Amino acid sequence: MPVIINTQTYYRTAEVCQMVGISRNTLFRWFKEGISKEAQHRDRRGWRLFTEDEINRLKMEVNQINKLNNLGPRKG
Repeated sequence: MPVIINTQTYYRTAEVCQMVGISRNTLFRWFKEGISKEAQHRDRRGWRLFTEDEINRLKMEVNQINKLNNLGPRKG
């Protein structure tokens, strides 16, 4: 369930992973490896909050990876 703070809508990690189509482990690995930037916002518990712009950047990353995977060597 999105969180609205000062008219800005934020999404939590589990929601983002579902929207983007990646696992939580993949998301955190991308942060660690510098593939994607950490969320810029956190709630009072320290949980990551993502804006729609951040989600769109993650979706673009997934699309790039999918394109690269489709360009790989073909069998047969």
